[in-house]
Amino acid sequence: MGNESLATRRQFIRAAAVSTAALSIPSILPACATGAGGKAAPSERIILGVIGMGPRCKYVLPQMLSQPDVQCLAVADVQANRRNAAKKFVDKQNGNSDCAVYRDFRELLARKDIDAVLIATGDRWHAPATILAAQAGKDVYSEKPCGLTIGNCQDLADTIKRTGRIFQAGTQRRSVANFQRAIELAHSGVLGKIHTLHASAYIPEIKTAWLPGEPTPPPDVVDWNLWLGPAPWRPYNSAYVNGDWRGYYDFDSGARLLDWGAHTVDLCQWANKADDTMPIAFEPGEKQITAHYANGVKLLLHFLETPFEQRPGWIQALGTCPVRFEGDEGWVEVGDSGGLEIHPESLRQKLPPLPTAEAGIDVKAHSRNFLDCIKTRKPTAANEVVMRHSHIACHAAALSWMLGRKLALDPVKEMFVNDDEANRLRSRPARDWAA
Repeated sequence: MGNESLATRRQFIRAAAVSTAALSIPSILPACATGAGGKAAPSERIILGVIGMGPRCKYVLPQMLSQPDVQCLAVADVQANRRNAAKKFVDKQNGNSDCAVYRDFRELLARKDIDAVLIATGDRWHAPATILAAQAGKDVYSEKPCGLTIGNCQDLADTIKRTGRIFQAGTQRRSVANFQRAIELAHSGVLGKIHTLHASAYIPEIKTAWLPGEPTPPPDVVDWNLWLGPAPWRPYNSAYVNGDWRGYYDFDSGARLLDWGAHTVDLCQWANKADDTMPIAFEPGEKQITAHYANGVKLLLHFLETPFEQRPGWIQALGTCPVRFEGDEGWVEVGDSGGLEIHPESLRQKLPPLPTAEAGIDVKAHSRNFLDCIKTRKPTAANEVVMRHSHIACHAAALSWMLGRKLALDPVKEMFVNDDEANRLRSRPARDWAA
């Protein structure tokens, strides 16, 4: 759909408006239906569907719906309690009771009136749901990590390119002012020649044990088959569906390195002007993974034992998810607090004042970028090409840690050099959940 569907809907609504005016039939409509109350007219709105109403969606969706040209008409979730909570929230936003709910998101994707989808499921579903959405003609904002494997990321990016859809990865720090300013400094030459990039990440973790089996609820309460989706089958346990799936190999991305790495490595890629490539070597250590780019720049992916408390080596006041870019003449560090530190202090005098500080978790500007690109059909800030290379870099780093050895990567072929075992781990078998 995209621009064509929006244009068709505008023509239909205008024609309907003319017909109604000719009949001179008085009617009472909600303000949002006519474009009043700060909302865009129906012909200018982007109609949104939501897939997955978990904790992250509860943060992202309200900010997305605060935009005047967005209206949500449908939500899908495999859990009844989440479906019902989502409908209650969306109906309140819309001032009616029209939001449709679905257990199977494929029913949502079949609707012709949905222009775009917000995908906020668990990691295992991000890539498959994005691919199905793009094939159904929808533009996609997907939470990260966008792919459970290197193969997932490749398939997602290839599908977006083939279908011509607009894609935005939920790596929203690309749209936050202090991170953008740090990138500007790295690119401007003020720091001198950039030689080292520092990215923060959780300590890698892989859990392979199964939680004890519990009675499987009826599908109308929790559709366990659809919750698992492409992941291998295992017995139901309520802890999984309540969020305790993180760290389990079957459900999580890159040994948890992508929880923060999808953000921080992405920012380092940007600082190195490497959005269309990735490092060529990865070497695991006790407290970090060291990667090297073909241009000589070094990337250090640091493991943080207490990411929300003390973080030795980082500036505490800058908050979580920190990155640092070092050059011959100085360095800059930023984090989620909205602040920025630069060394030496003399370089600060060259900086214009930062805009009002925003937290690194703020998605307003990032979602606005997505919506604008739906209308212009221009690539988003975190488009499929950006996602592909930064996510593959993270996955390659994770595989070097998992295998406990240095890996060489061909950034063009996106294959490991002379390492069959590592190459086999670029993908995983997918369960036939639709059978």
